[in-house]
Amino acid sequence: QVQLVESGGGLVQAGGSLRLSCAASRISFSAYNMGWFRQAPGKEREFVAAISWSGGATIYADSVKGRFTISRDNAKNTVYLQMNSLNSEDAGDYYCAAGPIGPVAGRAFRYDHWGQGTQVTVSS
Repeated sequence: QVQLVESGGGLVQAGGSLRLSCAASRISFSAYNMGWFRQAPGKEREFVAAISWSGGATIYADSVKGRFTISRDNAKNTVYLQMNSLNSEDAGDYYCAAGPIGPVAGRAFRYDHWGQGTQVTVSS
């Protein structure tokens, strides 16, 4: 069974930074595109960023462009999300997801496997 385990969440002051990690196991990691999604209390899950299997292509939600960076290390079966200049609207549970090779996607239905999430809290 595929496992995706997120880590790195926590409490940060507005304007601060966090780096999320997602470690994958029981999966041919380099054969999957990876994505990050988030869900704030009372809101629907939304796309944050995605990266192709090779790392050669990335896409971002408009709300995080210029502040967040997605990257991956296929040797470590890990995808990262560097988050800078955090604000209250970035708070929520962050999930990583794995989807089959193809165009990098921002739609949740394109992803087959999901982690349990890590919580990000931003204090003002």
